[in-house]
Amino acid sequence: MPINSFENYQMSWKPSIDKTKKPIYKVLAEQLERDILNGVLLPGTKLPPQRELADYLDLNLSTISKAFKVCELKGLLSATIGSGTFVSYDALSNAYLLEDIKPRHLIEMGATLPDNDSYEPLLLQLKNMLQETDYEKWFGYGRPGESLWQKDAAVKLMRRGGFETTVDHILFANGGQNAIAATLASLCQPGDRIGVDYHTYPGLKTAAAMLSIQLVPIKSENNEMSPIAFEYACKNDNIKGIYLIPDYHNPTTHCMSIKNRKLLAAIAQRYNQFIIEDATYHLHNEQPLPAVASYAPEQVIHIASLSKSIAPGLRLAYVAAPSRYKEPISKALYNLNISVSPLLAELTARTIVSNQFEILIERHREQATCRNQIVNQYFADYTCLGADTGIFRWLLLPDKITGAEFEKLAAQQEVQVYAAERFVVGNRYPERAVRIAVCAPKTLEELEQGLIILKRLLNNFI
Repeated sequence: MPINSFENYQMSWKPSIDKTKKPIYKVLAEQLERDILNGVLLPGTKLPPQRELADYLDLNLSTISKAFKVCELKGLLSATIGSGTFVSYDALSNAYLLEDIKPRHLIEMGATLPDNDSYEPLLLQLKNMLQETDYEKWFGYGRPGESLWQKDAAVKLMRRGGFETTVDHILFANGGQNAIAATLASLCQPGDRIGVDYHTYPGLKTAAAMLSIQLVPIKSENNEMSPIAFEYACKNDNIKGIYLIPDYHNPTTHCMSIKNRKLLAAIAQRYNQFIIEDATYHLHNEQPLPAVASYAPEQVIHIASLSKSIAPGLRLAYVAAPSRYKEPISKALYNLNISVSPLLAELTARTIVSNQFEILIERHREQATCRNQIVNQYFADYTCLGADTGIFRWLLLPDKITGAEFEKLAAQQEVQVYAAERFVVGNRYPERAVRIAVCAPKTLEELEQGLIILKRLLNNFI
């Protein structure tokens, strides 16, 4: 380091590293990671320009760049062209939302679960299957979707959710998150970048981190991804595609307009970008809007998960893959799945083809509406976004408290909610908000008990 050149110079990070250890870029990356995890560098901190840091440490610029890249791929840093490199706001947040063991007295209002009182049609279908003379076939190995009628069931479900496709595009996956991970693994290489909303599904974040894929936050306009910002990212941010939740966006609950669906689809076509359309919540709308895939079927991988609209235990999702993506996604699904349960695939198909799924969806909606009316009563004086048919809400908090602070306070009162910090991407400052799962409590009484606690905490900050 040049003598006295930085003695009185203000820098947000002045690391001290042992240059005898090799390779130096890894030593520097490890120091940067430690300083972030230990709170020396707080989320949102802007790091010194790479050239400035190289001068300070008397290292090559390429060494600094490689160290930063290592931490970027781990989700610890977020770089924006023209703005610099920042410690990600979600660097310290926990993106895993469903813990292995639930504390005994915790009121669950974090995990987005549908109510558990609407499963009678599934039980009846399952009993009928097990009474058949060849019932043992449901417990062996099977080829997912080898029965054409099971794919017909997938087509029917997608049609009900706003997308018309054909059986030759259908693939089967062990749940929506598995389908997302397989799609990322098949279409991206480590270091690739895909665009997302400022707040997005944590399952996408964990899958991307596992595969060393970078998430690029794209600016919103009217609470949905801006087409202008998407096009800018296509031109300048070297992204390969985007991930969208058009209906009942997780966590913000927003429903994307038809106009925006068309615009985003057109941009994807123009720049040959793929779109992963997460249709997990399409059926929560009584009259689903046309899917984004309707406007660009050759660009959009449409994923219809059953866990939120029918039952979480049905670890099954249907994927409608464009022809050019179908083979690589199919191979990735096989490598990640081994196989889809024949029992669940058959049970789901029968439930759909017999129209019993309509009864399930309607009962879930009735339960959700009943619960949301109670939520509306308790939070009448606050902004709590979300439709009455949805299974979660987005509660905006007073300016005096962050989502992370409120989540911690609620947990101390034995109520689980999830802060915006768990959903935020990159250097975007998280909203002062928490996601509240209204159907997760086992009973209406437990829901009210949780709401009483949350409202009491809110009133402390008025």
